[in-house]
Amino acid sequence: MSRKHVAVIGSGLGGLSAAISLAQAGYAVTIHEKNGRIGGKLNVLRERGYSFDLGPSILTLPHIFERLFEGSGRKMSDYIPIRPLRPHWRNFFEDGTVVDLVPEPEGMAAEARKVGEDPANVQRFLKYSADLYDLVNKGYFEQGLDTSKDFARFYGFWTFAQFDLLRTMHGGVKRFLKTRHMQDVFDYFIKYVGSSAYHAPAFMNCLPTIQFRYDLWYVDGGLYGIALGLQRLMDELGVVVRLNSEVTEIRVGSAPPGGAGPARGDGRAPMRGDRVAGIVTRDGAFHPADIVVSNMEVIPAYETLLREDAAFLRSLERLEPACSGLVLELGLDCQYPQLAHHNFFYSEHQRAHFHTVFRRRQLPPDPTIYLVAASKTDPTVAPPGCDCLKILPHIPYMDDAHPLTREDYLAFKERVVDKLERMGLRDLRKHVVFEHCWTPLDIRAQYYSNKGSIYGVVSDRFKNLAFKAPKQSSRYPNLFFVGGSVNPGGGMPMVVLCGQNVAKQVAAWDRSSA
Repeated sequence: MSRKHVAVIGSGLGGLSAAISLAQAGYAVTIHEKNGRIGGKLNVLRERGYSFDLGPSILTLPHIFERLFEGSGRKMSDYIPIRPLRPHWRNFFEDGTVVDLVPEPEGMAAEARKVGEDPANVQRFLKYSADLYDLVNKGYFEQGLDTSKDFARFYGFWTFAQFDLLRTMHGGVKRFLKTRHMQDVFDYFIKYVGSSAYHAPAFMNCLPTIQFRYDLWYVDGGLYGIALGLQRLMDELGVVVRLNSEVTEIRVGSAPPGGAGPARGDGRAPMRGDRVAGIVTRDGAFHPADIVVSNMEVIPAYETLLREDAAFLRSLERLEPACSGLVLELGLDCQYPQLAHHNFFYSEHQRAHFHTVFRRRQLPPDPTIYLVAASKTDPTVAPPGCDCLKILPHIPYMDDAHPLTREDYLAFKERVVDKLERMGLRDLRKHVVFEHCWTPLDIRAQYYSNKGSIYGVVSDRFKNLAFKAPKQSSRYPNLFFVGGSVNPGGGMPMVVLCGQNVAKQVAAWDRSSA
């Protein structure tokens, strides 16, 4: 009997994780990727001796990635070499204060004293964070919970209070940390999911434990090495990857279990039990599949690949996009010794920054800026004596009601460079020998992300309580989703975990429908 075939749309980390996990479960898997290399937003730019991570640049929770290799009796270290970083990151403030984030208690205590924070406050906060992480990880992460019914069944009613549901993330931080500097640092862990600490639920304070317990890592040669390691594993497993193979349609048919039926194509709304029959690529070819896994985000997939009706799309409005970003790469002819590998330059008024980006949806006048100088750890990513900088301020997703032009974004870029020069990177412009810049317009065109979002769906206490879309389609039982727009959300380890959980869900559904 031939193996059932799964078509995976897109080769972001969620799609790769799902493909590997499904191949290990015995399915025949083909990935169709729009672009010329795998990895999705895990992307790389190499130019004039400089190498930049265009997308993710922080590796956390490596044990989740390890599972993909262990499932085939292999070791990740044979495919992807990693090493821990110190400090985790360096924090620069407008008043000249510089604070390092380190996982060792004594070192973190010394950093807290720099800003007048009682080290005991930091330890109490980290205990609170660890309790939240253990709670969230036990069910939401590891069990792949998708709905409020899933939560109630797994956790039970009396456990809900432990999630600190009545506070925002900032409210949880403020309970323990008393100085503005420490509040700003721990508020900005929300960067991992592209949301606002003033709007995200307090249980998002689980995020610091991801670093303080499991460390923060770098991949030698740059994080695109993760994609290269996974490609080797897929080759060994027989996963077929078709590059430059853009999917333009998910075709619907009333297929029986285990078989792909004909496309209906009559414009009627789907009926209960309707199934997807396969996919159509840009060249017009139809590729039948027993199961389809979409690494394209939920809303763009329903809107452009399935052409769903307006009423159904309105039902997805709670899945508001997370923020976008201006992605600026600079190759320099010098080095700035004050930089660490990872750096944050904070807005003087962090609350106003969050409000401007996430409520007013405007470009912030004084952004908080994430800056990566990977050459501090890895001299191979820049010519000798040079730095390569990746600069990323969070900005709103593309708002059709208040559209911004490329010129607007480029003017904002100059404001970002002005801020960096003011905060210590003196004469930065004079030392630039190579520049590359992506705006939300480019991010949407490259990845078809919803309104140029980087992190999938926003985590907002009032809009969705940080819930994303479920992994199995509510309309087509053999269509599944993976990535930052479905639970548990954005970030490299979370989408890899999502791919593993999707594979389990596919296999369970397949058994039950046989």
